[in-house]
Amino acid sequence: MDVEMLFGEMLKKYRKQASLSQEELAHLCSLDRTYISLLERGKRRPTLNTIFTIAKALQINPSTIVQDVEKAYEDNRN
Repeated sequence: MDVEMLFGEMLKKYRKQASLSQEELAHLCSLDRTYISLLERGKRRPTLNTIFTIAKALQINPSTIVQDVEKAYEDNRN
């Protein structure tokens, strides 16, 4: 599985844990709902700024998402 798909899975997981819809998260981040959807489906690559913005809205550290993606990536390679 590629990094974009893994990021999307983690984003969706944390968004649901925060009990937010895609639209609510997009509003908190000043992003478009369709962009959140594209990220969750692995169709877009987030910038570093976007990762920080989303993490702030989800009230988690940006490194948490990145570390989860890294771990999932390593797990899929082995």
